[in-house]
Amino acid sequence: MVKLIAQTACAGLLPKTIGSVTVTEVDAGQVTLIAPHKGQQKAVSAALKTSVGVGFPAPNRSVGTGPRTVWCGKEQALLIGAPCPSLAGAACVDHSDAWAIVQIDGADTVAVLARLTPIDLRANVFKRGHTARTLIGHMTGGITRLGAQSFEVMVMRSMAETLVHDLTQAAENIAARAQNAG
Repeated sequence: MVKLIAQTACAGLLPKTIGSVTVTEVDAGQVTLIAPHKGQQKAVSAALKTSVGVGFPAPNRSVGTGPRTVWCGKEQALLIGAPCPSLAGAACVDHSDAWAIVQIDGADTVAVLARLTPIDLRANVFKRGHTARTLIGHMTGGITRLGAQSFEVMVMRSMAETLVHDLTQAAENIAARAQNAG
């Protein structure tokens, strides 16, 4: 008989420190996709704020740091880190095991991500709390700025190994370039 063992998406792959960059897996806890019904976004946002402490985010934004909401598409957001309250005006779908979520921190984080995504991640353009659905390498995913040199990267769970590989390759290239320049 096969014995199944629950594992995180990046089990055995992370953490890694390469040059000035550290990549770690994020334990997001419960993740719920929330899609308000037509005309219900304000009511859903108010219900979220009352129940969880964060409202529904504006497009390309995230709200909160503990329990938080992250925009993930037109009129859709992910509630991360808290159970989803009963929301009469929205469709809610459990995505807790659907995502591989990593945090990348360090002085060369923007340079590493610039090798994988077409969006402008400079701090004066992509500020703390900004989020985007974008290409990450050849995968579709999300990038959220958490701080000056800190980002969260999300891809579907089946792409976890590819994400870690691509981030590792980009970080090694940036680190080698810095070492050769110095």
